[in-house]
Amino acid sequence: MLNFAKKYNINYLKYENINSKEFIEKVSKYKCDLFVSMSFNQIFKSEIINLPKYKIINCHAGKLPFYRGRNILNWALINDEKEFGITVHYVDEGIDTGDIILQRSYKITDEDSYKTLLERAYTSCADILYDTIKIFKKGIPLSIKQKDINPVGFYCSQRKIGDEILNWNQTSREIFNFVRAICHPAPMARTILNNLEMKINRVELIENAPIYKCVIGTILNKEKDDSFLVKTKDSLIKVVDFEHNGKIKVGDRFEIK
Repeated sequence: MLNFAKKYNINYLKYENINSKEFIEKVSKYKCDLFVSMSFNQIFKSEIINLPKYKIINCHAGKLPFYRGRNILNWALINDEKEFGITVHYVDEGIDTGDIILQRSYKITDEDSYKTLLERAYTSCADILYDTIKIFKKGIPLSIKQKDINPVGFYCSQRKIGDEILNWNQTSREIFNFVRAICHPAPMARTILNNLEMKINRVELIENAPIYKCVIGTILNKEKDDSFLVKTKDSLIKVVDFEHNGKIKVGDRFEIK
């Protein structure tokens, strides 16, 4: 960001508290028409919200009023959503609660992962922000109150260390969604085999896999390419991309908590 600002001779301001008197006095001198926020971790207060002529807008990678909060793309995959949204909305003193100006939806398929959604979100956020700013050039845009879409909506919490632990006592579909939701560049799913940690970056669903009971977390088969099958709560799943320093053999069992 700093290099970009230097290249185009744009003033770059970095403050720990954007609601501080010092920052507000500094930024007031620019007499901006509009502030644009994206992936920002501070809460705007009323004084700075009301500073620009057209207030502040934010680009959020979630289909508001649902999926407010943090780590939205991860949660959308974990919840097996078939689409995710990108929303440009006015900033108020809440968290992702301002009136919606523009919103678009993007399909999620089984070929998608956190990596592909993140790449799509980067490009699409830039596009929708640009289109929103063009609307402002024509005047104040129409907006929709989030409560008119749904009176409640919901929030997603920030994912923390420990949330990447894989629970084998889930269905194959749930495990598939969990692994792809936190694949690289996220931390990757973690599990324990023979007292050694394994990081799993990708698994595959087995088409027409039988539903049956057996010991959950057991390695059922191992292929020449080092991929292997694991018993899940309902069926089985194939682990194809992983990091592990120990030996793996049929009959080994992952740690179940």
